[in-house]
Amino acid sequence: MTYAIAGLIIGILAGVYCPFYVPKEYSGIFSVALMAALDTGFGGIKASLEGLFDISIFVSGFTVNILLAAFFCYAGIMLGIDFYLVVMLVFGMRIFQNLAIIRRLYLKK
Repeated sequence: MTYAIAGLIIGILAGVYCPFYVPKEYSGIFSVALMAALDTGFGGIKASLEGLFDISIFVSGFTVNILLAAFFCYAGIMLGIDFYLVVMLVFGMRIFQNLAIIRRLYLKK
């Protein structure tokens, strides 16, 4: 857990002191990739609390989630559909489900 907290602190500091600009054309894909990363992170925390965490599943899930989400966004752009909104909705629902499970697991302890 200390590695996760240290990584979070380092990430926040890097974001504050090294800001970057995402062009408007890529904002949909970037937001979906961010939601995919958050979903995978909360899923990893949930699995860790349940005692089921496996690093290979976590890394493969992280990679597949981001690549699949980026593909859906790209396909939506090619079709002229704002498909990233659907992907954002699905990842948002999964994040809230994972947070609810994490909350229940913490309350049981």
